Amino acid sequence: MSDISAQPAAPVPGGITPDPLDEIARRVLWLSTAIVHHANRVRPNTSGLKVGGHQASSASIVAIMVSLYLEQLRAQDRVSVKPHASPVLHAINYLLGSLDEKYLTTLREFGGLQSYPSRSKDPDPVDYSTGSVGIGATAPIWGAIARRYVEATFGGAGTGRQYSLVGDAELDEGAIWEALVDPAVPELGEIVWIIDLNRQSLDRVVPTFAATRLETMFSAAGWQVITVKFGTLLEELFTRPGGTHLRDRIVEMSNPEYQRLLRCSATELRDRLPGDGAGADAIRTLIADLDDPTLLRAIRNLGGHDMAALRAAYAGIDDSRPTAIIAYTVKGFGLPTEGHPQNHSSLLSTEQFRSLGGELGEDPDHPFRRFDADSAAGEICRAAAQRLRREDIPSMTPPPVPTDIGRVPSATSSTQAALGRVLLDLTRDAPDVARRIVTVSPDVSSSTNLAGWLNKAGVWSPTERRDWFADDSDTIMHWSERPTGQHMELGIAETNLVGLLGELGATWSRWGQPLLPIGVLYDPFVERALEPWSFGMYAGGQSILVGTPSGVTLAPEGGAHQSITTPSVGLEQPSCDTYEPAFAAEVEWILLHCLGQLGRPDGRSAYLRLSTRPVQQGLAAIPTDPAARERRRKQVIAGAYTLRAESTPEVCIVAMGAMVTEALAAADRLATMEIRAEVICVTGPGAIFQALQARRGLDDGPSWILDQVFPAERAAPMVTVLDGHPHSLAFLSTINRVPAQPLGVTRFGQAGSLEDVYRYHGIDADSIVAACLDVRGSA
Repeated sequence: MSDISAQPAAPVPGGITPDPLDEIARRVLWLSTAIVHHANRVRPNTSGLKVGGHQASSASIVAIMVSLYLEQLRAQDRVSVKPHASPVLHAINYLLGSLDEKYLTTLREFGGLQSYPSRSKDPDPVDYSTGSVGIGATAPIWGAIARRYVEATFGGAGTGRQYSLVGDAELDEGAIWEALVDPAVPELGEIVWIIDLNRQSLDRVVPTFAATRLETMFSAAGWQVITVKFGTLLEELFTRPGGTHLRDRIVEMSNPEYQRLLRCSATELRDRLPGDGAGADAIRTLIADLDDPTLLRAIRNLGGHDMAALRAAYAGIDDSRPTAIIAYTVKGFGLPTEGHPQNHSSLLSTEQFRSLGGELGEDPDHPFRRFDADSAAGEICRAAAQRLRREDIPSMTPPPVPTDIGRVPSATSSTQAALGRVLLDLTRDAPDVARRIVTVSPDVSSSTNLAGWLNKAGVWSPTERRDWFADDSDTIMHWSERPTGQHMELGIAETNLVGLLGELGATWSRWGQPLLPIGVLYDPFVERALEPWSFGMYAGGQSILVGTPSGVTLAPEGGAHQSITTPSVGLEQPSCDTYEPAFAAEVEWILLHCLGQLGRPDGRSAYLRLSTRPVQQGLAAIPTDPAARERRRKQVIAGAYTLRAESTPEVCIVAMGAMVTEALAAADRLATMEIRAEVICVTGPGAIFQALQARRGLDDGPSWILDQVFPAERAAPMVTVLDGHPHSLAFLSTINRVPAQPLGVTRFGQAGSLEDVYRYHGIDADSIVAACLDVRGSA
């Protein structure tokens, strides 16, 4: 690791040559502060609720962002900005001419500037959506992989660094370290993280924050580490008599003690700064020669606020491996709240804001202005805007996905096994589509039936690697690694998987090359991945997540591996459809449909819940007539179909997924009692709910599926059953307002045989029959 500090520009602190970027930094500090101030102190607030914003968190990173955007960035680079610095990003975009002034008064207003940077909702250029701690910081890692893949496979993505501007408190998030230690990351030399080390969290000054520990952790992960500790003024003072003692004193004091010095007057600082150690007298003599403004400037002259120190750090980047620049900063730098332990979300008063305007030469009554075009600062902004201008991305429509390959399922199969077969079928029947598929898994490829696809498509790697088991006849799954391999295998970290899915699913908007990403993981771990996957969808990433195996069907593995609440994921997740097919043909139809929704401006993500339970495929009774088969396919996509019809049913059994076996068995037993039971198979509860909302005038979608599968003339008391929580299907009884009894899993499971576990949860055929008798009797 290296320790970068600025070289003094002049021998006397008071005569240090001003940096041309400092004037722009002062304007950005003012604008970012004014954006938050206007939202809270000027704009009418009819609700009385706090609007909020982060003036202090923005102030700490102003110099870093100004130096980066105004001098270092190129058009092909991408930047993830820490969430609380969104006002700084908007201020810089305004000075560069890419944000209209009218938006500067709309922070956190409906339709205005978002609370945190948003690719999909902000009106100015935003490379990565941030706001959920740890997710935005790691996104450029996955963006780097996605860019490399597109460039190697299709071309057009070019090169470019991927920057993350990270707050030090964000490093508490475990997802950050999961990403850093992934084996692919050390080979991604375009990744640069700049850590805003202000040593404060939301509530306090962090007492024991050790930068050396961070340096060691990044280095151990294979990263280059550059520490930017002190600025030009302090470095010059360190060269004077007593300077070594001054450096040691500042380095060795605790974070809270240093922060307290920032709140001192010059007189108090002369008393406190020397301390009581062996070098106290030497420090006292050194600072005695400094005037008050220089002394106050010196104590806060950290490297993250010094343009020369930051330039030196950028110049030292080694592009052969990832780089972490650890930049020491002061939270609230330049504001009246500077260094205060509780300044995280504190707001300047109107009096403080006006006083700040006087100090910076700004007009509080007219706070938003750009530099004159013919000024030195204006010329720097103009040149940066020209350098960062990006060409429009030509849109490319993904190749058309077939709707039905026409495979005839084998006698007995599981939906999980069908997944791998569909992918292989696409390589033969629709190679243009298959070429754009990228699968991702966390070390579960073989156990989720992707082995055949993996052998055919290969494994992605930044560089080509020899498969030493290629000639081993006992090796069934071949690990052929190359930059164009279509399967990406990560470590066992679901957050990494969905982070990568999000970036692979956004290539259509970044480089005009749509990919069709599919992530596969054990269904019980979907909830662990849900929040970052949801955030990826918010940022415009479209992907398919396959949870398999699922439910209490994992009977021998016990309750810890039995998923309960996942069926409602797609029902509740915006921009996402959820499906749980019962038969292999449904997997084909659903997967093809979902692939056709990816890689386009109006695209949608999907969640497929698959099972390892073998099911007799003949139970599907798929029509042989082409028109009837197509009608069944459309119904499967729309969310439900009638598996066994009755003209005048006395009870209706609605099942989802592998539970159709028990539902049909229950219907057969009811028939022996001369009770007519209709059986409906639900494939997508979310689609049915949307249809119901449409019928009620609360959604714009179609509602025809309700007329075909749940017609009022065949309404009957209902029993719903699924291998998951019963609430996912409980709403179905409201379609025709019939009595209902929802069956499902509501408690942690136990290990055992499938029969024992189904009986334990009350979803076996006996329980379905009993529920039908009860609900029929109550009608």
